[in-house]
Amino acid sequence: MAGTLIAGAFVAPSAAADTQTQSGTTTSAARGTAIAAARAARKGIDWKACPADWGFEAPIQCGFVKVPLDYTKPYGKQIELAVDRIGNTGTKAERQGALLYNPGGPGGSGMRFPRRVTTKAPLWVNTSKAYDFVGFDPRGVGHSTPISCIDPQEFVKGPKMDPVPDTEADKRAQRKLAAEYADGCKERSGWMLPHMTTPNTARDIDVIRAALGEKKLNFLGVSYGTYIGAVYAELFPTHVRRMIVDSVVNPSKEKIWYQANLDQDVAFQMRWNDWKKWVAKNDATFHLGDTSAKVEAQWLKLRAEAKKAPLGGKVGPAELIGFFQSAPYYDSAWVPVAQTWADYVAGNKQGLIDAAAADMTDIAGNKAAENGNAVYTAVECADAKWPTAWSVWNRDNTKLHKDYPFMTWANAWMNLPCATWGAKQSTPVEVKVNSGLPAVLIVQATRDAATPYEGAVELHKRLAGSRLITEKGAGSHGVTGLVNPCINSRVDDYLLNGKIDVRDVTCAPHAAPVVPSAAKARAEAKALAGADLPAVR
Repeated sequence: MAGTLIAGAFVAPSAAADTQTQSGTTTSAARGTAIAAARAARKGIDWKACPADWGFEAPIQCGFVKVPLDYTKPYGKQIELAVDRIGNTGTKAERQGALLYNPGGPGGSGMRFPRRVTTKAPLWVNTSKAYDFVGFDPRGVGHSTPISCIDPQEFVKGPKMDPVPDTEADKRAQRKLAAEYADGCKERSGWMLPHMTTPNTARDIDVIRAALGEKKLNFLGVSYGTYIGAVYAELFPTHVRRMIVDSVVNPSKEKIWYQANLDQDVAFQMRWNDWKKWVAKNDATFHLGDTSAKVEAQWLKLRAEAKKAPLGGKVGPAELIGFFQSAPYYDSAWVPVAQTWADYVAGNKQGLIDAAAADMTDIAGNKAAENGNAVYTAVECADAKWPTAWSVWNRDNTKLHKDYPFMTWANAWMNLPCATWGAKQSTPVEVKVNSGLPAVLIVQATRDAATPYEGAVELHKRLAGSRLITEKGAGSHGVTGLVNPCINSRVDDYLLNGKIDVRDVTCAPHAAPVVPSAAKARAEAKALAGADLPAVR
């Protein structure tokens, strides 16, 4: 079946057929993608200066690509996808095409990617000589026909309920909130929901590839972007030129998405424990406890304080988790989060309150946050069928919480709308490519919290000829954005020369975070919000 679908993708429609009005015609999604790609290739992209309020400086250019809402109806309703680009910095002879980027989510925007050139990001100087850097907002995200599930100001407003339930009444209240959120998604964005799937995003990428005038795709996907890449590799293996997937979602059908989120709870606890040990090791700076147990006690004390009386009237346990989870996600957050917490304990409380509380005056930021969560929910709920019985959710999360309490219940409530989802839920794609696909480079840290290491191993098995670079003993999410010569040199060699090692490679971890002065740590805390990191959901 997969071979039949892929073969269908190569049959380009005639220009005459494209001019016909055939909105009622239903075809295979593969055929629909070929029609849309051929249409996009003829039209191209009308590149212009980016709108001022998008925040992308010249010479970055912006444009739109039209794609079918439903690929089985390629002549039916179309939606617009926002794209941006910056040309390669080298000579015409050095240019190897466009490199398309997705930072994950679901719900993350890749539009900041060209800014790695304008900001002269050191790790990307060599690659930018050969490639145009192209970003895009996936369907439903940002400037690409955005979806919504709730008023953004209501979405961000705190303090919210403590995710960890004390009573059955607490669970009933959270279940009610989750069902209301699912209803809000259907009410505000119901026409988009059945089509908010990863396979459709992969098809969108193939249309973007064609619109760019590229015969083959060069792709860098991080976090959820790795699952997009995996599905693209399955649907369009011969359309791939180079592909790097970094911090990998487990592509097994059995993992997408309910089990994947349970696996996350275990991995987040592991990395949370790593961070606590590091904080304890640096007790001379942070004064939060000289053992991991003492740091945990401080955390529980802070949590209890916020539950009893929200900090500044705004920050309860839910908001604290929202802030502190960045430490298990990214090593770059270790110092800022620890310093902000240390300042609070020392009596300088406002920094933590400001960092964890919603800024109700940031209308644009709150709109983006709500949109990101809406897309996250819509994609995960649409990609697969979820348990509908509360007894299943209650059993699994109650059991996990006993040993992995940091994120378990927060993660459960975030995903629970999928139990009462009011739109069609699909069956995940079986990712298994044995031929036709060039070597894919897989990069993964062994102690990643958001995408556990086993996902990279599983994808490696499923993509024939792929190579796995393991960063052993490290756990930051998004390995290709970190300084580690063992990895950086191989990424460059792959993208620039198409070279990979004859066998899988294990690299030592990148340098651990260095504790700077308190003033510098506070400055890092302010800078973290604007950092170009993989999407955090």
